[in-house]
Formats: sequence, structure tokens, C-alpha cells
Amino acid sequence: MSAPLYTIPGVPGAAAATPAPADEPARTVAEVLAQSQVEAVMDELDTDLVGLAPVKSRIRDIAALLVIDKLRLNLNLAAQTPSLHMSFTGNPGTGKTTVALRMAQILHRLGYVRKGHVVSVTRDDLVGQYIGHTAPKTKEVLKKAMGGVLFVDEAYYLYRPENERDYGQEAIEILLQIMENQRDDLVVIVAGYKDRMDTFFKSNPGLSSRIAHHLDFPDYSQGELLQIADRMLATMNYHFGAGTREVFADYLALRLAQPHFANARSVRNALDRSRLRQASRLFAERERELTRDDLTALMPADIRGSRLFDTPTPPATQATT
Repeated sequence: MSAPLYTIPGVPGAAAATPAPADEPARTVAEVLAQSQVEAVMDELDTDLVGLAPVKSRIRDIAALLVIDKLRLNLNLAAQTPSLHMSFTGNPGTGKTTVALRMAQILHRLGYVRKGHVVSVTRDDLVGQYIGHTAPKTKEVLKKAMGGVLFVDEAYYLYRPENERDYGQEAIEILLQIMENQRDDLVVIVAGYKDRMDTFFKSNPGLSSRIAHHLDFPDYSQGELLQIADRMLATMNYHFGAGTREVFADYLALRLAQPHFANARSVRNALDRSRLRQASRLFAERERELTRDDLTALMPADIRGSRLFDTPTPPATQATT
């Protein structure tokens, strides 16, 4: 392999693809799973995330590939470290960042990355504003990400062909070299809207050729969004009071028809605003002793306070609360 055009100071170019074997190298899938505890991460993925069946299935396929690759190495069936760079496409709030975190845990437990951390960046973290600024900026980010996963959100913003003085292409070139020459110590996940990512890959075939796994994250159904709301409230020690869940379902039906819906992110924002309305409602009852249920239950009025119920079809530019 040719020497990389770009190197990261203080980072070895070739880390071990697998950890030191146990006293007896694993010979079965069950033994690898027991040693790595990777199945616990996949189970968490199933229990922690609602829906996303095709994504979860693909993650299990990737994990299976890595487990079998580990068994092959234990039998000295030498092979090049598999390319694990990925593309996550889908609308906002569909769980891309969460899955990236779980993927990093899987890779770490199976010995494909040393640390298992995730460094999340956007264009602003990689691209400089003047000549000579981009390279050190990008290299510093890559140095932090080594041994783990670099998650580049809205990666298509790196490429701006309409601007001749844009330095995004320099960041892409550095990224490409590291993806190829240090892929045994860094996994890159690029993410964004599917249509924009498709255009981005067509404009950067070198990047597309280095991406081995493409995962498309579907939007959540209304029923799945309700499940997500239940889980979010539970983590905050809240719950839907009598009749409130049905009202929230009505809210979702209205919100889904609006522009700029961001799946789980929009659900969280709606619940946060409902909590504000609940707080204002309870604050007004200054002399009443508030019970545990008073403080934890969202009531129908807390949801119906949204302007969506007054204006079912607001203009696209109107903010909804």
C-alpha cells in the first residue's frame, strides 16, 4: 500500500484489528459473543429504539460479518481488515446519531476500534475560512477521532462547487486518504438527507467507493411516534394523564401534515412545550398542595395549548408551538 499523503501526528498508521486473544481463541459464534458481550449492545439497540426494523437488521448483519471475521482470524485465515465506513441517510430525528453510538460500541467490543468513542462534526469543524486553515483543522478532528468513529453530519455541505474559493474539497481529500490508509483505526460515518447524499456521492466518487455500508433510516409512523413520546416522558418522570395520549395523537396527526417535521426531535420539542404549559397551569394554583400525580401528569389542556389546534394548516413559514 502506498504511503498516505496525509498523516496524523502522534497516531500510529496501523493499529491491531483485533484485541489480544484469550487463553483459548474462540472457535464458535457463541464464544465470540460471550467474550465480547456485543450481543448486549444489539439487544439495547432493539429495546432502546422504536421501529427502524431495516436499520436494526442491517446492524446485526454487520455484527455477524465481524464475528465471523474474528473466527477466521483465530484460525489464521488472514484477511484484510473489512471496510467499515458507512453512510446513514434519512430525515432528522430518525436515530442516526444514536445508532452511530451503538455501532461504535459494537466495533470496540469486537476489537475493530481501540476506544469506541464517537466524535460528531459538521462542516464548520472541518473546513477553514482561509488558505492553510483547513488542513490543520481537519487533522486535529481526525486525531481526536482515531480509535473510534467519526460521525460527519450533513456531509454534503463539505462540497460547494458553486464557490471557487471554498475549502471543503481539501477536507474531503484529507478524509479520503485517512479512510483508506488508516481504516483499521478509524471508522467514518457520513450522514444526511438521502437525496442530498446521493448527489454528494455522485460528485465525489472517491468517497462513494470507500463507503461499504449504506443504511437508510425510515421516518417513524404515528404509532411509533406515540411510543417514542411514552418513553421520553418516562425518562423525565412524566406521563400522559387521562385522555391526554389521545389528544397527543391528534396533535401528531396535525404536525405530520406540517413542513419541517423532524420525527423524534419534533416529538421531544412538543413534549417540552407541553411541560411548559403544565408548569404555567400549576404555577397559577399557588395555594393548592400539589400531589405527585399533579406534578408528573400532562393533561389534555397542556397539549391543546398548541397553536396547531387553532390553525390546523398554518403557512410553511409560521412557527408552530
